[in-house]
Amino acid sequence: MVYIKDHNERLTMLPMDSNRRNNYKVVGIDLAGSPKRDTGICTLERDNLTFCSVIHTNQEILNYVEKTNPTLIAIDAPLNLPPGRKSIEEKNGEHFRLCDRELLRRGIHFFPITLGPMRLLTERGIRLKRTLTARGYSVVEVYPGAAQDIWKIGRKQDGLSKLRRGLQRLGVKGLRQKMSGDELDAVTAALVGQWYLRRKAEVLGDFRRGAIIIPYTKEMA
Repeated sequence: MVYIKDHNERLTMLPMDSNRRNNYKVVGIDLAGSPKRDTGICTLERDNLTFCSVIHTNQEILNYVEKTNPTLIAIDAPLNLPPGRKSIEEKNGEHFRLCDRELLRRGIHFFPITLGPMRLLTERGIRLKRTLTARGYSVVEVYPGAAQDIWKIGRKQDGLSKLRRGLQRLGVKGLRQKMSGDELDAVTAALVGQWYLRRKAEVLGDFRRGAIIIPYTKEMA
């Protein structure tokens, strides 16, 4: 049994099935809100990118995960509702989870998960997590934008070549010259998952009510 501290110094058990540990193989998913849009997906085995592409439907995602059988799945999408909400449609005035408020406190920008297109993404992320965990996989929520800010490698809006070079400097091998923003965000998600497995990441919030994994800063690592 492995524990990691959250941002309030509480010890939290890692949501990890030891029977599925497979040489630190992490699947990163940059999930789109709609299956009509591109979802980036990749596999990172330690520092080696062994696959990266875009897919669309939930079934394609599930088929890929079953074939890959990863240690961990790191998804760029909200995987829990804010406290007090039973559905994304419920309007109780609460738009933020504890982990979201911690991002705000640290000055990391993001879209509130209950507003605009984030509503579809939140619904899809929650459904996908429910299906994957029911099949025995370990799933965590990550936010590539936060990791890219912490690593100071630029977000995709700052230029894809800059982001790709930043990931290379962090040790990722196998990146292609021409990769989409969705693919590079999926790689970022997977790399955060790798840092998490190596105890180089922290948990904002808690897994029961909503947690986001972000890498430690150099000062904290």
